[in-house]
Amino acid sequence: MKKNRLGQSEILVSELCLGTMTFGTQTNENDAHEQIDLALESGINFIDTAEMYPVNPISKDTIGKTEMFIGNWNAMNSHRRSDYILATKHSGEGLKHTRDGAPISKNTIEKTIEESLKRLRTDYIDLYQFHWPNRGSYMFRKNWNYDPSSQDKQKTIDNMLDCLRALEDQVRKGNIRHFGLSNESAWGTAQWLRLSEENALPRVQTIQNEYSLLCRLYDTDLAELSVNEEVGLLAFSPLAAGLLTGKYQNKKVPAGSRKSLVPELSGRVTDRVWPAVDKYIEIGKKFQIDPVHLSIAWCLTRPFMCSVIIGATNTEQLSHILASKNVEITQECLDDINNAHREVPMPF
Repeated sequence: MKKNRLGQSEILVSELCLGTMTFGTQTNENDAHEQIDLALESGINFIDTAEMYPVNPISKDTIGKTEMFIGNWNAMNSHRRSDYILATKHSGEGLKHTRDGAPISKNTIEKTIEESLKRLRTDYIDLYQFHWPNRGSYMFRKNWNYDPSSQDKQKTIDNMLDCLRALEDQVRKGNIRHFGLSNESAWGTAQWLRLSEENALPRVQTIQNEYSLLCRLYDTDLAELSVNEEVGLLAFSPLAAGLLTGKYQNKKVPAGSRKSLVPELSGRVTDRVWPAVDKYIEIGKKFQIDPVHLSIAWCLTRPFMCSVIIGATNTEQLSHILASKNVEITQECLDDINNAHREVPMPF
């Protein structure tokens, strides 16, 4: 499988990354371990998780379970830890189940990393990410009413600098290797980059934001930043929470699916999304490409892409998704996709 450089680091990661947010809810531990095995056998060397996982739904009783599943796999396969790149995330303000929703700060970083290391049963984390900005984010459908005018710029900058210094301590200790962001903006990423350069502190290597045929907020300012500053995108929800598979068309809700648990799919279900999905399904039929493979393969064509995060409820789904690595998209197909995007640019 093709590998891309993780930002400006020395690390090469596979262009597909195994996402694990269902491990512990929709996916039991045995299947989770089988997915890890299958992913590695298929050429994936990159696994992403978070301290708040699993989701669907988020629960006080299950938080940390995903890292524990991965940790148990690590314990049984200790000789294979160096075979893959492990990424996890620090939650912050807004997640009341951990640290009472305390924001990410110099006071939370060390303990949170130590807790993740313990659950993951490993000595180091390759990529440590901040799950979302303390100041708020326009992600998850908040872009429609986004208003940054209440932000305290100096407080934000001071917090960033303190956090970078705390991360530097963790790098020196060998607990983490590199630093990444999630649900970030172009301005926010630029500030992290500036502060790290001015103070010789850990540099942002990646941004993990939502990106798919149905969610293309990344295509302008962040795309330019990614390319010019070598901060690659780790795209999550490339199948738009399953919408782009077509399985929910015509009001279908398969048993055990994400929509059966989260009916609105975190705001992705709108009247406009169904005709948009129809357009991409028709493009797939025209070029004889499965809609799942079309969605993933298209993401891989983007110039700012570091790795596309794929997630599955079970190994059967994962096997199907993995077949997308062999799909090539012609220019004619890309043109049809661009035309569909112009017709329905922001369906949710």
